[in-house]
Amino acid sequence: MEKINITAIVGSLRKDSFNRQLAGEAGKILQELAKSKATSGMKLNIDFELLDYSDIPLFNQDIEHPAPEPVRRTRDIIKKADGLWFFTPEYNHFFPGVLKNLIDWLSRPISDTEPHVLGQKAAAVSGITPGISATLMAQDHLITLLSFLNVRIMNLPRLFIPNAMQQTDKAGTDEAGRLSLSTSRPFLEKQAETFVDFIRKA
Repeated sequence: MEKINITAIVGSLRKDSFNRQLAGEAGKILQELAKSKATSGMKLNIDFELLDYSDIPLFNQDIEHPAPEPVRRTRDIIKKADGLWFFTPEYNHFFPGVLKNLIDWLSRPISDTEPHVLGQKAAAVSGITPGISATLMAQDHLITLLSFLNVRIMNLPRLFIPNAMQQTDKAGTDEAGRLSLSTSRPFLEKQAETFVDFIRKA
């Protein structure tokens, strides 16, 4: 059986952020995709893991060597991943500082003989926001950084979802509700299927 490990990296640390919920929906879709592949005779196991990096400290060369335990743990997870799926909000036309801090740690060589863990990793980018920006600028900045670090970006399709409040189970009210993706789910499904193919063709 072919196995694919995908690690989801969410740019928000908030427990119920829209981007974290979007990542959860992506994970469900990937499991459905694996089942549908099985009916057509393809034995495919997709392992989808949501990365918890909330305990990673601010990058500081004074503590870089030896790397703090949360950094070592996160590097090990990234090493094992066949694909990285980024889900980012947009803060002031940019992706969040916590995500930049994570990438700063991951971009550093592990040792004099071991390079950083991001090189040639397959990556997809998605984002959702309550506003109208649809995370377009944040994604552009993120892709610029990842490309510089030699990450293998799947540029098409990317997913930009604006007006998140209109795609919740309480749309039309003053409550946030849970993400339901009433109109964007087909686009997420398409991105998930394309990303799996992108990883497999590496």
